[in-house]
Amino acid sequence: MDEQKPHKRRVHYSGHYPKRFEEKYKELQPEKYGEEVAHVLAKGNTPAGMHIPIMVDEILNVLQIQPGEKGFDATLGYGGHTLKMLEALQGRGHLIGGDVDPIESAKTEERIRAKGYGPALWERRQMNFCQIDELAAEVGPFDFVLADLGVSSMQIDNPARGFSYKADGPLDLRLNPEAGISAAERLRELDKDELTGLLQTNADEPYAAQIAREIMRTERRQPIETTTALHEAVTRALENVPLPPDMQSVAGYSTKRQAAARAQLIKKSSARVFQALRIDVNHEYEVLYEFMEKLPYALAPGGRAAILTFHSGEDRIVKQAFKAYHQQGLYRAIAKDVIRPSKEECYRNSRAHSTKLRWAIKA
Repeated sequence: MDEQKPHKRRVHYSGHYPKRFEEKYKELQPEKYGEEVAHVLAKGNTPAGMHIPIMVDEILNVLQIQPGEKGFDATLGYGGHTLKMLEALQGRGHLIGGDVDPIESAKTEERIRAKGYGPALWERRQMNFCQIDELAAEVGPFDFVLADLGVSSMQIDNPARGFSYKADGPLDLRLNPEAGISAAERLRELDKDELTGLLQTNADEPYAAQIAREIMRTERRQPIETTTALHEAVTRALENVPLPPDMQSVAGYSTKRQAAARAQLIKKSSARVFQALRIDVNHEYEVLYEFMEKLPYALAPGGRAAILTFHSGEDRIVKQAFKAYHQQGLYRAIAKDVIRPSKEECYRNSRAHSTKLRWAIKA
């Protein structure tokens, strides 16, 4: 008779719903709690600790992956796109997944290995995707390359990474927390004019001057070390600025609507401030420029590249690089128009709204 194992109760959280990221055990183990995750997804939300791949069908249509080919997923993330590309290879060929984040990419490797994909078909490299030239020199040119430039939901949702003001945590914002300096340290290096320019360049922030002034005033009293402290500084900077005409017309003279409009204004500006700092501490524009310069030389003849961008600065760099190299004859074809996610996908996944897809084919 088999020995019966003692029942072990699951860890429970206080209250009706989990409030801390670490308590969301159901969502942090999506493969174990399918019913709960399905409920979250049905509402158009992304479960904590999970990332939903965006525009999968459109990407596969662009890349036209054939069994036996060699590919590079330049931004591995949660591995959703990688798994779909591995399916397209049908067990023949080779795919490399690169990611600068040592924390999340290691977790992704475990998930992919658990699905039966061994090193002969797939391997992970911890690397910055601008090192594509070094990788191609080692393994040979690629038949297809995907770069999803968005920050993964796992990074955004985890307060310890400091990517969002929605939960209090250290103001870090580094994709690789083992390298470089944090956003908190970076703020201490900047003066008001430099911060104003950074907010304008990296996020098109309309209230850059007011926000920079308040951040510098706060820094003089006490250094901003947490996500909450930064969000509070943005709130103070915007609590008395006139609402823009479009918000003013909607809010009218209603005190309640005026308060709701101001809360929305602060929310959007806070998101842009975090975006601007993240781009700066990770040198995202410099890295993207370098990647786009090296990309055509890392592709095999006829090789296809697909790039997902999430804000105008990224899209502008990708568009201009594809156009310039197409005129030089390095690409035989490029996307004439940007490809956007469907309304259905945006409804299912709210984080898809700002996505743009562009592609190119090597001559």
